[in-house]
Amino acid sequence: MRHPPHLALSLSAAALVLAGAVVVVPHVAASGAEPSCSVAYTVTNEWGSGFQGSVTLTNNASALTGWSLGFAFSGNQKVTQGWNAKWSQSGATVTATNESWNSSLAHGATVTLGFLASLTGADTPPRAFTLNGEPCATTGAGDPTPTPTPTSPSPTPGTGAPALHVSGNKLLDAGGATRRLLGVNRSGGEFMCVQGRGVFDGPVDDASVAAIAAWHANTVRVPLNEECWLGLANIDPAYAGARYIAAVQDLVHRVESHGMTPIVELHWSYGQYTGNSAGCSDIHTSCQKPMPDAQYAPAFWSSVATTFKSDPAVVFDLFNEPYPDRATSTADQAWSCWRDGGNCPGIGYEVAGMQDLLDAVRGAGARNLVLAGGIAYANDLTQWLARAPADPAGNLAAAYHGYNFNSCASESCWDSTLAPVAARVPLVAGELGENTCAHSFVDRAMKWFDDRGISYLGWTWNTWDCSSGPSLISSYDGTPTAYGSGLRDHLRSAD
Repeated sequence: MRHPPHLALSLSAAALVLAGAVVVVPHVAASGAEPSCSVAYTVTNEWGSGFQGSVTLTNNASALTGWSLGFAFSGNQKVTQGWNAKWSQSGATVTATNESWNSSLAHGATVTLGFLASLTGADTPPRAFTLNGEPCATTGAGDPTPTPTPTSPSPTPGTGAPALHVSGNKLLDAGGATRRLLGVNRSGGEFMCVQGRGVFDGPVDDASVAAIAAWHANTVRVPLNEECWLGLANIDPAYAGARYIAAVQDLVHRVESHGMTPIVELHWSYGQYTGNSAGCSDIHTSCQKPMPDAQYAPAFWSSVATTFKSDPAVVFDLFNEPYPDRATSTADQAWSCWRDGGNCPGIGYEVAGMQDLLDAVRGAGARNLVLAGGIAYANDLTQWLARAPADPAGNLAAAYHGYNFNSCASESCWDSTLAPVAARVPLVAGELGENTCAHSFVDRAMKWFDDRGISYLGWTWNTWDCSSGPSLISSYDGTPTAYGSGLRDHLRSAD
């Protein structure tokens, strides 16, 4: 869903050091000469078998037209994926060489590189870095990595929330009972951080989550931002990397503590698109793009999946609202782009298809339930069954988004396009809403979905003007708008 126009961009290109890193203060050699480079090394996320790391490199010497960063791990670490550089590793020695688009590094310029790595044994940081063979001054290397403290204690993961798996066209819990995902979206995590204004829009404390549960919701969908999760250079460090991840984990655990299923989804992603229906001209993650990017999106899902793979109650929604159909000339091209990615017609960056993202999730060892929405902003599922990505875990469901202003917003369209999908696989309407400040459309949609055992979530649990973006509430205590009262009353009557 596109967001209300009150959101003004406030990107900080100078915010180049990740959360948890120490600010670089270059050492001065005994001769009084400043080292030719400075490095800040930090670990932004850790798990038992691996970690996510970052290196912020500053060039203190004359301008460079090509660069190569080198360092050696002290333990059994192995880089498995990286971004902002071409990464390679031989034994313990790691090399990160510039990409074509960041090969120039002026005097005083800084570049931030990120990577995922596997790990056996202790995660001992590297102690020496070089730039084009010259030693760099370092901070963070060899030092303990700071651990961000959540704003409040997190409940135990998984408390009260069922682990779900696909069986035919149903979602079942561990006891074999059929479940439907019925609830709301909690927008904010996709846009606040990239605008330098926080992580979430409004409170996400226990009282505000309890208010969602009081509507008899059993699911909360949490949109996320790719650059904020990975802690990339243009995001304010206060809302990036480890701090962002900790805030998301805190909300996920709180949702679970109230017996509700959390869905985490990639909402805004990287890549410059200025074609038909472009939401912005920015290369950064400041609006909805037609497809996820190959540069960062697989790394995002590898990290997210690794973070939550030990909690099977968490559901993964691969990409909010794909719309390659607005860029390409035929439906077949759009669906090929959707599944397989690559160099898609009309899209100027390399695309990660749904198969790429699903592979990243499963490659991280996560077997959690995964959702994949169709094209036309997830409103078109006509070729979903024919083009569905292959899932070795057999735990994939289809996702649909429906608003009163969409093309497929009638019973006749649902009968012809959604019903065949719902007969074969579980179907989740990840977003339902209308921009009339009323609920006649969602009433019709919920009845159609109820009759077929389909899941649905209202957009959105935010206190916006319901006419500028469908808003369920006027207060975070759960007071509904006229539109939101339709969903609230229906969920309460469904018990």
